[in-house]
Amino acid sequence: MQAVLLWKDMAQVADKMDPAVFQYVGERQTESFEALEHFDLLAFDWYDVRKGGKSEKVLVYLDQEDLFFFCRDEAAAQYVRGAVQELNGGSVTDNQQLLYRFFAGLFKGDMAYLEKLEAKINEGEGIILEGRAKDDAPRRIAAWRRELLRLKRYYEQLDAIFDEMGDNDNGLLREDILGRMTVLGRRTDRYLQKVCSLQELVAQLREAYQSQLAIQQNDLMRVFTIVTVLFLPLTLITGWFGMNFVNMPELQSEWGYPAIIAASVLLVAGLLWFFRHKKWL
Repeated sequence: MQAVLLWKDMAQVADKMDPAVFQYVGERQTESFEALEHFDLLAFDWYDVRKGGKSEKVLVYLDQEDLFFFCRDEAAAQYVRGAVQELNGGSVTDNQQLLYRFFAGLFKGDMAYLEKLEAKINEGEGIILEGRAKDDAPRRIAAWRRELLRLKRYYEQLDAIFDEMGDNDNGLLREDILGRMTVLGRRTDRYLQKVCSLQELVAQLREAYQSQLAIQQNDLMRVFTIVTVLFLPLTLITGWFGMNFVNMPELQSEWGYPAIIAASVLLVAGLLWFFRHKKWL
């Protein structure tokens, strides 16, 4: 028998399942994979890689005669029902074969999505390194980090499930299904490695953005410093000749005012030449 039910409707097929299932669920021991004497119990947080959204718990029960999917959320239940109906194609598929094909279907289009995400991150890196980053760059980087974290958790749990299924402690799974699950496990590991490499790329991107901000701040401080240095001697001259002592000859001189103007211009010009010579401008 095959069925897709909501978590709360688990009692509808209670007569078909081992009573130990309800003990596991009641004790919230619904993590990863459990191979008991007469059945296998798989639990994972389903995540729609292509559409995003939140993760929802899916519990899979498999014995010699039955295959049941229990979903916490209606959205997950609709996805699983659609997948099972499509895989059966009008006729009932063998339970173990259906389970393998269901998990294989979870990965459909995942690599294309990861490559598309990698292209976006690389494009963002180019924009940041060229100094063309906009104000929304931190928000985009944070969104990429959150998405990659969700993907990492998603693939890690599936990788653990396939790894533990390979042991087949209760001998429930056939050899051909074990071989196919092993292949899925290797595929999951490749996806996980891809996600980890993208996480490192986003971390480098974040550091590059922070470096660009530091460079911009340094440029701004350099401008302030140059302006301060230019006006400092002019302030000194203004303060010096603003004392208005009686015996200051420059105050009575016909050429005193033009001389101060000329000295100020020459001083500023000399400082500007010095800054350009040092490539500070």
